Amino acid sequence: MEHDAATTERLRNIISRLESSTRNGEVRWEKQAGSAHRYAQVKNNLFILGPATTDTDVPRYLFITPFDSPDHVEINSDDPELGSAVMALSREVEKSSEGKPAVDPFAVTEQLLERLESM
Repeated sequence: MEHDAATTERLRNIISRLESSTRNGEVRWEKQAGSAHRYAQVKNNLFILGPATTDTDVPRYLFITPFDSPDHVEINSDDPELGSAVMALSREVEKSSEGKPAVDPFAVTEQLLERLESM
């Protein structure tokens, strides 16, 4: 998807900050059980990076959505302006989540049940 220069630069800065925050441990990515996707929650936003493989030349995408809105952004690694930033983020996420156990973000937990019961 094409963006104007200002939008492209803003998205590049978001990806760069996300990569830096991942590198220094401020953002923690989770491996989704039964999936090759990685996800993180930052300031009421959900970040999904997928599909993840050990092949660094595989196309990737970064999907960003606020929890309180149906709006979203998707940036693919084949994007001529932002693709290299998505791939750099992908490499950093793989490095930071290496060896971590996979989790099920849709698991029914005690906390979830309590939250739903209090609605």
